Formats: sequence, C-alpha cells, structure tokens
Amino acid sequence: MKNLRTAAALAAALAMSAFSGVAFAQYPDKAIRMVVPQAAGSATDNGARVVAHELSKVLGQPIVVDNRPGGAFSIGNDAVAKSAPDGYTILAGNIGGFAIAPNMMAKLPYDIDKDFQPVRLMQMTHLMLMVSPKRDFKNIEELVAYAKANPGKLTHASSATGSPGHVGAELFKHMAGIDAVHVPYKGGAAAISDLIAGRVDFMMESLASASPHVKAGSVRGIGVSGAERSKAFPDIPAIGEVVKGYVAPSWAGVLAPAGMPKEVLAKLAEALDKVSDSPSYIEYVTKTGNETVKSDPESFTKFIRAERAKWKEVVERAGAKLN
Repeated sequence: MKNLRTAAALAAALAMSAFSGVAFAQYPDKAIRMVVPQAAGSATDNGARVVAHELSKVLGQPIVVDNRPGGAFSIGNDAVAKSAPDGYTILAGNIGGFAIAPNMMAKLPYDIDKDFQPVRLMQMTHLMLMVSPKRDFKNIEELVAYAKANPGKLTHASSATGSPGHVGAELFKHMAGIDAVHVPYKGGAAAISDLIAGRVDFMMESLASASPHVKAGSVRGIGVSGAERSKAFPDIPAIGEVVKGYVAPSWAGVLAPAGMPKEVLAKLAEALDKVSDSPSYIEYVTKTGNETVKSDPESFTKFIRAERAKWKEVVERAGAKLN
C-alpha cells in the first residue's frame, strides 16, 4: 500500500511538472500590463510606449500601459512589487526610481533587492549640460572658471529635487570643485523656460528634453554626461573630457515582481532582446540621442546595485531628501 501511495504521489508530481511546463510554454496567453511610474507624456512614458508596442508584436499579446505617477516613483513601483510574479505585470523602471529616490526617502513600501526581478536594461541616456544664452560661457572650462572665481553666485535648475539632472549636477559641482545654488522646478519645461530667459544660469536635463532647445540655439549645450560623446551631438564634449572621471548617464529598463518562474523570465528577457534589436526601437533611441545596450537579468541586477551605491554618496553629500 505504501508503495502504491508513493507511486501515486510521484505520478501526481510528474503530472503537475508537465502541466507547469505546458503553462510556461504557452506564456503569454493574455494581455500584459506595463506599469509606468510617471505621467503620460514624460520621457519614461514615451520610451515605455515604444517598448510596449514592439514587445506586443514579439509576444503576440497586447501590452497595456498603466501610468501610476507620484510618490517619487514609489506608487507605480509598489504596484508591481505587490503583483503576482507570473509575467503579466512588468515595470518600466529607471534611474530615478531604483538608484536615486531610494537614497532620498526614509522608508519605501518595498525592498528593491528582494521584491523585484530585473529583466533587462533597455537604454542608456545622456544628460545635457546647458547654459543660459544670457551667459557668455562657451564651454565647460569657462563655466568652471567663473564658478570658482565667484562661489555661490551661479544658479542651476533641475526638473525636480532628486531628478537625474539634479544629482548629475551635484556630482558635477563636487568633481569640478565649484559651488552653485540649486533651484528645483516642478518639471523640466518650466526649468528650461527660465534657463532660456536667464533667470537661472545652467542645468542638466535628459537629452530627449534638451535636444530641441540645443538644436534651435535657444540654450547652449556644452557637455553630455555619458562616458563618451553622444552620437547625436558629436561636437559637444563628454563632461569627463574636462572634469576627469565624471560619468553620469541616465538609464531605463524593464523589471518584474520577484519570484517569476525562470522559464517566464527567460522568455520575457529574450523578447526584450528582440525589441532592442528592432528597427523601430533603434530609430526611436537614436532620434532621442540615446543608445541601446546589451543586457540580461543578472547583469541588470548587478548594475542597479552599483548605481544605487554610486548615487547614495552624491545624495548624502547634497543633503537631498524626499518626504
């Protein structure tokens, strides 16, 4: 009798394993929700919608974009952290939500290392260092020289406290050995408008937002934050060419709730590889002056941890906090 029960249990386990394999093989068999922790029309949202469109073609199922802005990315991130890890809820994550804001908030409703499964880093983006046309600075050297001779007299804008542009500028000030007053705004458009008018002296902003103004000549672009020059602006130097060692790219990728079955994770990562190689996605990334990257779940996980550690020091030095 005992042998019969053991055989029955083994048969049931094998059947369940076979059923699970079939279920994973059929993934996805319904629509997938992509949560965007920022408002519609933001740079993160625009990029996520391109990824969603291409991913739906690869997987053969609709990808429904769900905007959940607020709480310094934490509202949208939390919705994903607490979702079922079945591959049907994914997150358009970025540097703000996973490397900057966590260092500025006393408490998060989730644990970044335990509650998320990074799937793939999708793109690296430059920040553009821009100066007001009302100022005579033609390059980084002139800006730094003036700031050193006049400590605390220059102002630098940002789209918000804790934004990539804010902390990128804080790192720039520290490494260049200069002092300038931070002026946070509620959005990049208002900040750039005041930069154009000369009410602030310089700022750093995403290339996607800065490009039209730099190309139009309404602001002066003098540096980009990546390790190398942007292909979209080859005549503008990387800040690190002048301020040695400076590298501060922004980035975006796709994450999911922790605990996702490895078969589903592998299929989703493979699908995102195809998205990254698709002509439409490459065209979008190139047009915005950014770059696609090669990635996988393991490398993206390590990257996020390294980024959070890097920006922790910058945030603490600047004394930046979010309630």
